[in-house]
Amino acid sequence: MPPPADLLQGTLDMLILRAIANDPQHGWAIAQRIQQVSNNVLQVGQGSLYPALHRLEYKGWIKAQWGASENNRKARFYALTAAGRKHLAAEVENWERLAGAVNLVLADI
Repeated sequence: MPPPADLLQGTLDMLILRAIANDPQHGWAIAQRIQQVSNNVLQVGQGSLYPALHRLEYKGWIKAQWGASENNRKARFYALTAAGRKHLAAEVENWERLAGAVNLVLADI
């Protein structure tokens, strides 16, 4: 199996926002979701995840609330705000445009 891929700068925020778009999640569940959906290619460490969560909360794109995790431990659950939904939509659109442009260049080589 190839090693995990490094995330492009700025993509972690978009991945976190997408991971909580449908349901609030606690930090560990967010990291697990990203890893699972990416077939273990993307692995988000705590040293990257929690600063990103704090940054997203500061920007008003997510909100945090205390709750109980699946194993009854106290955890902060993160949910998307309306501003976060709007930002995620813009980021996905930008990502698709960028990926499409890269694919065009790769197809021409």
